[in-house]
Amino acid sequence: MRHAQDGAAAAISAASRILVARGKNEPQEQENPDVGWGQRARDGVWVPTKDGQRIHIGIDTAAADTVGQVLRPSLRVYGGVDVDTDIVAQTTAGGVRLLTVIHGADAPTEFRFPISLADGLALESMPSGGYDVVHLRYGATVGRLYNPWASDSMFRPVKADYTLDGQTVTMRIQHVDAFYPVVADPYYAH
Repeated sequence: MRHAQDGAAAAISAASRILVARGKNEPQEQENPDVGWGQRARDGVWVPTKDGQRIHIGIDTAAADTVGQVLRPSLRVYGGVDVDTDIVAQTTAGGVRLLTVIHGADAPTEFRFPISLADGLALESMPSGGYDVVHLRYGATVGRLYNPWASDSMFRPVKADYTLDGQTVTMRIQHVDAFYPVVADPYYAH
């Protein structure tokens, strides 16, 4: 158990340093009773939309059966979800962050997040590189998966983007030649 706690502390420390360097405009960790986390990474999270529906965001990794270490109701760490990779999962006022912490060059460059939408909702690609959750009947945006950003330990930007295959959003991070750890931020909010 000591090793898991050390890994969680390292992941949180790396994510915190990068978030502090990014500034005050970052979404803050906050309890949100409308967000429901699963026990394992694969179980992901249920998050609300503006129109009162819920969508599910899964975490599809090599070790997707990893059980999250719950540090607070609004913060959990899925340690070792892939080679040299942890996910620090935060609840925010309007959604969730899945801070992906890459500890070394052997980590994968792609991370898959399967998304299950309620009937009448669809993912629509945005020019920013993110995806809106759109209510098909009204054409209204009821949620948003913001364009990902990534940064290395020297606070340099690392190229990150999304691709969509069916209902799975894949975050690609080009972390070759980066200073580790690298932190990437898939962020959903309604």
